[in-house]
Amino acid sequence: MNKPKNVILIGRSGSGKGTQAELLQKKFGYFYSVRTGDWFRKLAKTDSDVGKKVKEILDSGGLPYDDLATTLWMHDLVFNLRKEHGILADGFPRRVNEAKNLDSFLEFLGRSHNTFYLYLEISFDEGMRRLLGRKRYDDNKKAIEGRMEFFEKRVTPVVEYYKKQGKLIVINGEQRPEKINQDILKVIS
Repeated sequence: MNKPKNVILIGRSGSGKGTQAELLQKKFGYFYSVRTGDWFRKLAKTDSDVGKKVKEILDSGGLPYDDLATTLWMHDLVFNLRKEHGILADGFPRRVNEAKNLDSFLEFLGRSHNTFYLYLEISFDEGMRRLLGRKRYDDNKKAIEGRMEFFEKRVTPVVEYYKKQGKLIVINGEQRPEKINQDILKVIS
């Protein structure tokens, strides 16, 4: 078997990262999927001090401090990743520090050469339209606006970080999901 690919999906909230992650998993079947948003939502449902604080931050549209995100995805990968798995990162890294941690971790695992950094590019307005049309507990207008603002301030530098390294692959995220998937498969196959 060829070495499994690693796919890092970066994009504004509503860009279709989750949909594309599902389609890639169906196509290849070997991905270990890491979704920090799911971890944060799970944590927010707990009665712990951290869970309560995370819920408060998520409800306002923010994201907890950098190291907590890294801790969650790294813990998940450390205990669950096998050599036959590719890593499928849905929605992280969201900060430059996290991107650097991910790069170091992939280097440690000897996986940095078979990794694709895909940026699903959509406009602010398209992201708002999509998010306001779906139903998730943290998809209220205030929280959505907070996530959009966070993207501009913190995730855009991640996009620039990978662009400067020549690693970033921009995919038009405003197309139909099937067309986006075809574009992704052309790039990673």
